[in-house]
Amino acid sequence: MPSGAITGIGKLMKPGWTLDDINWDAFDPSKVNPETLQAIKASALVEFNAKDYVTYLDNVFHDDPEFLAVTKKWGHEETQHGRALSRWVEMADPNFRFEEAFKRFDEGYSLPLDTDESVRGSRAGELIARCIVESGTTSFYSAVRDSTEEPVLKQITSYIAGDEMRHYKLFYDNYLRVAKTEQLPLYERCKIAIGRINEADDDDELGFAYYCANTREGETEYVHAHFGGAYERRVKGLYRQQHINRLVSMTAKAIGLNPQSVLVRLANRIAYWIFQRRVSQLTAQGV
Repeated sequence: MPSGAITGIGKLMKPGWTLDDINWDAFDPSKVNPETLQAIKASALVEFNAKDYVTYLDNVFHDDPEFLAVTKKWGHEETQHGRALSRWVEMADPNFRFEEAFKRFDEGYSLPLDTDESVRGSRAGELIARCIVESGTTSFYSAVRDSTEEPVLKQITSYIAGDEMRHYKLFYDNYLRVAKTEQLPLYERCKIAIGRINEADDDDELGFAYYCANTREGETEYVHAHFGGAYERRVKGLYRQQHINRLVSMTAKAIGLNPQSVLVRLANRIAYWIFQRRVSQLTAQGV
């Protein structure tokens, strides 16, 4: 890795905040939205599970120690997100036990950690997929920040949205570095991006996290369509046009398209329509 790239990444990953920076005393239980709370409970589990993603990236990038040192810092920040969100959740719902919920989630969901190759087929593809994830988390936490009236959650999600934007840049910069030797055609980049977006709905991670966070053990069986849909409705219902614009623009940049192009501007409108239609469908289904 060129020394200049490492210097830039090092600056990128400087710690920006800690739990001590959050004004916990400003918490206002009257401003907690119950459905947002349900979504944040699930998000806390997923964020805290960063250790598995670090292990996976360690395997895929096993001979790139300088990049791995940065991903460990990335994993630390993601885990901190989980700690901050879980603390807020336990304030908002004193009956919630984060450790119990996370234990259920950790035992029931796992990543493919016994591989030394990316499930995307290449390291460049892996980094594109990571950019897509960070596009989603940046837009999601921005949407929560802009929709909530609860002061502490607004502060936490503001911090996290900023972190996720930096994380996007981390993976994007490294994609550009890797792409010098692992070039992928546009259709392949699009395929990876679309596949990763679809996984958010089809994979069990978010739905199962919602299930573990919002039901008691033995209370009901896990059904992906129901619990995945419940999480999806609560999350997508928070999005406004500006959040869609961010999501689509960051995705477009990751696959090599101009975020300011006519095509991307059209995609912004279509994506917002799709989100709203999906929320209406899930609401009608009663999830």
